[in-house]
Amino acid sequence: MKGLGERIIRLILKFLGISEEEMMKLLTSTDESIGKPYMALRLNSYPPCPDPGQVMGLAAHTDTSLCTILHQVRSNGLQIFKDGTGWVPLSPMSGTLVVNVGDLLHILSNGRFTSILHRVMIQENKEHRFSLAYFYDPPGDIYISPYCKPLSDTPQFPLYRSVNVKEYFAIKAKKMGSGLPAIKI
Repeated sequence: MKGLGERIIRLILKFLGISEEEMMKLLTSTDESIGKPYMALRLNSYPPCPDPGQVMGLAAHTDTSLCTILHQVRSNGLQIFKDGTGWVPLSPMSGTLVVNVGDLLHILSNGRFTSILHRVMIQENKEHRFSLAYFYDPPGDIYISPYCKPLSDTPQFPLYRSVNVKEYFAIKAKKMGSGLPAIKI
């Protein structure tokens, strides 16, 4: 998963025109002053429920990471919020992974790649629902700044202020999950 996460991030950063040197800081830093990239694997378990209207699987949120790679097993439940439409279910497809853009990549890409609001709803079924989430984060002491190199002739201006990764985690926790509006310029 580490290799896949690095590859996905590397492709996105290359698309944005970010230099190899900057990519290395985000992906493979060995600089002890800024720390190493952080990766975590989480098993999510949602047992069967006879009355799913009375419980919440996972409340609506955006991921803080650069990206999250998710493997769903058989059962429905994951939903994304789409402007103008509302909550849209993402049914699991055999042999596929879901890649979620997190807040840190949203900041780094200056909003070109959007952090997706999502949730997990408990379904009325007899199956235990499992998913595996792999979170890929840059080193905690690195600063994330919007990369504003224009992809067209239109000039780009930063939408967010530069923020230390650890600082952003703290801001998001303090703002009860709403970190991006707190650093918007």
